[in-house]
Amino acid sequence: MNIQELVATFSGWVWGIPLLILLIGGGLTLFIYSGLIPFRYLGHAVNILRGKYDKDHSPGDLTHYEALSSAIAATVGMGNISGVAIAIATGGPGAIFWMWVSAFVGMATKFFTCSLSIMYRSKDEEGNVKGGPMYVITEGLGKKWKPLALFFAAAGLIGTLPAFQANQLTQTLIDVFKVNESNAETSKLLLGITIASITAAVIFGGIKRIGKIAGKLVPVMVAIYLITVLAILILKIENIPSIFSLIFTDAFSGNAVMGGALGALIITGVKRAAFSNEAGLGTAPMMHGTAKTDEPIREGLVAMLGPAIDTLLVCTLTALAILASGVWENFKGNGISLTLSSFDAVLPYGIGSVILTICVLIFAFSTLFTYSFYGYSCLCFLTNTKIGKYYNYFYILTIVVASTIKLKFVINLIDSGYALMAIPTVISTLILAPKVKKAANEYFKRLKTEKSS
Repeated sequence: MNIQELVATFSGWVWGIPLLILLIGGGLTLFIYSGLIPFRYLGHAVNILRGKYDKDHSPGDLTHYEALSSAIAATVGMGNISGVAIAIATGGPGAIFWMWVSAFVGMATKFFTCSLSIMYRSKDEEGNVKGGPMYVITEGLGKKWKPLALFFAAAGLIGTLPAFQANQLTQTLIDVFKVNESNAETSKLLLGITIASITAAVIFGGIKRIGKIAGKLVPVMVAIYLITVLAILILKIENIPSIFSLIFTDAFSGNAVMGGALGALIITGVKRAAFSNEAGLGTAPMMHGTAKTDEPIREGLVAMLGPAIDTLLVCTLTALAILASGVWENFKGNGISLTLSSFDAVLPYGIGSVILTICVLIFAFSTLFTYSFYGYSCLCFLTNTKIGKYYNYFYILTIVVASTIKLKFVINLIDSGYALMAIPTVISTLILAPKVKKAANEYFKRLKTEKSS
């Protein structure tokens, strides 16, 4: 058995029913346990995001807006364009329904995990604020739980590799410019080097530069993508009712995957949703843990907006565009190629490819910039800040390598890392959830008192 087969086998095994129960069951438990209180304060979350409660002297590096933008920059990326196409190609339209379910559950999960990331954060040897599941575990559960924290950080080094983004960005450019197959490998290598060089120019500037650039890129990329997909849906408006009907009926039949296995269909939707919004995986808490605030609940509320934006909005738009085009039914390819073909099938004069390429460039680079911080944080925890600074060199090299390897191997590798990251993240969150609920009750009580005074 070669390395590709080994990784594929492991990915299939680790993403079994136990992990599905942990992610969905754990998230559903948090959803119910929250009493839906955080969902009642979405307006307050938006006010926090607008900077109404920002204080320059608060500990941390990023504003609430920059923290969310950076986290969304990591999630609203290739997972929303290519990942949705993969979900439809491998699981059928019904996989989208299970992505929606995961998103609602994921909003509650994000609220708890990111509140904890502020509640139990630490500082590195240079005095910089650090957050994430590894610090939640060691600071919140105690030193005896450190092996679980080390397990998360080790898995995080795999799960946060830029392999998928680099691979699909390269494939997009190859498809759009119709590169001859005989020159494809050389072209991919050259593109990989170019992508790596652009990424290096940003990530070596540190978390503050990443936060500022992400804050500018995120609104632009979501707006462009939103307008393009709405144009496709207007042109195919007569198909919209039947598309929603197809999603809901196929969600409980599993006809498109593994001979009608409903469990396999649910797993497909959950995996792709996890790649899209990362709720329960532990990446976003690392970014939100650097926010300038001393109020954990505020950051939890801001973080909760992430799955709503990247999965309920952007992923749904991608799915509707692909399904409306009709291309998916007989398409032999996968990933970004399916999304490109869907856009071109509806929009005239090849404009779909041009616009999608621009979106992919912005989406992919924003993700590439942000993911470097996650891997850096994991390595710093495993070693120290001095060694952690060398991570970005490895990260850049990974971009070049990933640009030339097969998509299936990349998906299985990253999925395996994500699955392993979810285990310590969800377990620690469930144990410490009462701490968050207590803090939330106190915070919302203070909020009501302030409003009435």
